[in-house]
Amino acid sequence: MFLLRHGQSYFNLHFTATKRDPGIEDPELTELGHQQARAAAQALQGAGITRVIVSPYTRALQTAEPFLALPGVTAEVLHEVRERTAFVCDIGSPPALLATRFPHHEFGHLPARWWHEETESEAATEERARAFRAAMAAREDHASTLLVSHWGFLLALTGRSVANGEWLEYDPAEGL
Repeated sequence: MFLLRHGQSYFNLHFTATKRDPGIEDPELTELGHQQARAAAQALQGAGITRVIVSPYTRALQTAEPFLALPGVTAEVLHEVRERTAFVCDIGSPPALLATRFPHHEFGHLPARWWHEETESEAATEERARAFRAAMAAREDHASTLLVSHWGFLLALTGRSVANGEWLEYDPAEGL
């Protein structure tokens, strides 16, 4: 399968410059972030992706947009692949608000507060990653699946620090 960290968000832009939480809830992508999303979609357009699993954070949903324009691609929003809650940017948007901003996605299955209430432990994030890895390894379509997620979740899943807009190939059966 393929893993993609969302493009640069306004949180990433300000945090990189100051190393301080700028206090932006559920930030959007910067123009660079949108460019990174388009570049990833272009790079992966011949990879046979038919399914995109995406986190419900705005930055991930925006990153997934160019992939949804590819023929035969469907999307599934899963809060289980969200970021590890550590900063204000990890406060998400309620499903009803997301539905108005992204009407082509289904959000009715999400809890009203789908993000973690407090700072989430690394162990809890790693457990979510283990459960996702096992679920994907059991799916016959994992080779044609793209996950659009976040630094903390991808680190827990792969052990790698993935940059904004960076993608990699991943075998969920490895490490089980």
